[in-house]
Amino acid sequence: MAEKRTSVAKKITEKKIKTASKTVEKKSTSASKTSSGSINKKRIFVLDTNVLLHDSNSIYSFLGSVVVIPLAVLEELDQFKSEKTELGRNARQISRNLDEMRQQGSLADGVLIKRGKESILVKVMPILVEMERESFDLPLDLLDHRIIFLAKSLADQGNHVTLVSKDINVRLKSDALGVEVEDYRKGIIQTDEYYKGWHEVIVDRADLKKINKDNMSKMLDIATVNPNQFVLFTDEHGSDSYRLFRNKTKGELFEVRRSQGLWSFRDKNVQQLMALDLLLDDTVQIVSLLGPAGTGKTFLALLAGLDKVLQQHQYRKLLVARPIVSLGADIGFLPGDVQEKLYEWMHPVYDNLEYIFNEMYIRGEVPNILKNKQERKYEKERCGKSGKHKKQSSGYKKREEEGSHSYGARVHGGVLKLQTEGLLALEAITYMRGRSIPNQFMFIDEVQNLTPHEVKTIVSRAGDGTKVILGGDPYQIDSPYLDFSSNGLTITSEKLKNENLAGSVFLERSERSSLAKLAVEKL
Repeated sequence: MAEKRTSVAKKITEKKIKTASKTVEKKSTSASKTSSGSINKKRIFVLDTNVLLHDSNSIYSFLGSVVVIPLAVLEELDQFKSEKTELGRNARQISRNLDEMRQQGSLADGVLIKRGKESILVKVMPILVEMERESFDLPLDLLDHRIIFLAKSLADQGNHVTLVSKDINVRLKSDALGVEVEDYRKGIIQTDEYYKGWHEVIVDRADLKKINKDNMSKMLDIATVNPNQFVLFTDEHGSDSYRLFRNKTKGELFEVRRSQGLWSFRDKNVQQLMALDLLLDDTVQIVSLLGPAGTGKTFLALLAGLDKVLQQHQYRKLLVARPIVSLGADIGFLPGDVQEKLYEWMHPVYDNLEYIFNEMYIRGEVPNILKNKQERKYEKERCGKSGKHKKQSSGYKKREEEGSHSYGARVHGGVLKLQTEGLLALEAITYMRGRSIPNQFMFIDEVQNLTPHEVKTIVSRAGDGTKVILGGDPYQIDSPYLDFSSNGLTITSEKLKNENLAGSVFLERSERSSLAKLAVEKL
């Protein structure tokens, strides 16, 4: 009897196990169908930490495939989460995104994320026990090596795996181990395809003077000219003769004449003429000035800003900001308050202001707000009641020469005076998040050291009536996570090239000195 009950119980247990097994299998099949959709589970992208730090939305760039985030990457992200930089913000955003995904399912099994009609499967994976470590030649105590090892192990299992990393050494090691690897290419501009903002057309010397709106279409396809793009017509002999036009309205080019000068300053080459044409045109609300050292980017932006604020009164204030990125090793903490610390980072700005103010003084075109009492007295004596300058005596010349020699030393005082009057602000971009900046001429220098997201954050601060100037040298990048093709300056110029409110100029010719020009060309 006992044996019979045991046999019945055994059959019931087996039946329950089979039923449960079928249920689990059914759920598993259902989950598989739900999670797979249009996903190719054999196509796997393994993301390195620097990719996530560069673009917090990079996960969504690999639709239709599986994105694997190694556990080692999460360990590395922890080191950045407390930073108050763009890297820190991206690290925190990635953590939030993954936590939201975790609410939808297990990241270890994979969470299906839908983006429109397409999907992506996101997994977080550690190094698995069954992975063969004997065939891996690198020590696994380094996080980078663990990331490479995971990618190699997944590839050895028959998957099509690509490790995505912005770290050159990681790419070199991966390639040496036979792991397919590539840079994160989203938003990258090829070096030989960057947008210069101007296009050169070579014509016969005889035809150069005959160019007009009627025959211009025979020399180029006007439909291909972007808004605010320049067309430079030069002769075949490479002389200094040229005709310059800008596409101010769709399909119609207007000739650009040489500027009459700002406080007697003149453009030194045709590219500087292009830059000034955009800087002084209030309908162009964002201007990108690119080019190597000594081409005049900072000088022209400051000159145009001072003219717009002090002379034309088109803007309430000239705001100048730079990223705090050092060249070489940092010397440590700087003494003083914010402005005193910032002074050391603003030396390139002060150098240009010193040159501008000094030239103004020598030429006798100093704005009244920059003159001290003694200078205003000299001015009154020279002009008299008529308001016109009298013939200069040797005494006047001597006093002006003495003043010009001391003027460079008083530039800092002039800057402070403009700041006190609310006409000039020198700031670090660190403090620009969350602000609204209306009716200002805003110049951001060294933008090549900013990410595209950082540039977006800054430009989106612009309020009504504000003009934004972005300047920098895409060949001199101090940030380890950026290069010529991925920095915020190059990307912004490329993405806005079809917009009527935007203009760009790539300045090629150095005007600083013969030595500076030689260094740019040869070193």
